[in-house]
Amino acid sequence: MTTDPGGSIDSGEFRTAMGRFASGITIMSTLQDGVAHAMTANAFTSVSLDPPLVLVCVDHGVRMHDAVLDCGYWALSVLSDAHGEIAERFAKSGRDLYRQFDGIATQTGPKTGCTLIEGALSWLECRTWATYPGGDHTIVVGEVLSLGTGPASDASALIYYAGGYRALKGR
Repeated sequence: MTTDPGGSIDSGEFRTAMGRFASGITIMSTLQDGVAHAMTANAFTSVSLDPPLVLVCVDHGVRMHDAVLDCGYWALSVLSDAHGEIAERFAKSGRDLYRQFDGIATQTGPKTGCTLIEGALSWLECRTWATYPGGDHTIVVGEVLSLGTGPASDASALIYYAGGYRALKGR
């Protein structure tokens, strides 16, 4: 007897199941024609130590998708629990592209010029190494060009779990 492992999965059930996996929250930024683009990303992970590679998944349906593919350089800011409002802002589509960073303390990445969030737990600047199709997303693998860590190693991280943002206490 053979089993057919195929079949369809309900997207709502899939989202609920994946929501049970706690993930860190980042802000990904890039530049397109001199204009900063950004989005909240929790589909982010390290890939390799040698060379240093990370990946992030970008939805085909957001303007960030074309911007990051066009630019080839991008940055990630790993958020602390103090950055919940920032995560919410960049998770919503339709923001005014030219005012999206208003009221947010930022700095310019030294290698790429991409926007970094001040007070982030850590940050990385990357050059696109490879891209892969991933359903309704593109998997973007980046070579880390520069990085840094925030001053407080005991700060709480901002995580996403079961449909909401939460703090994960540091040391």
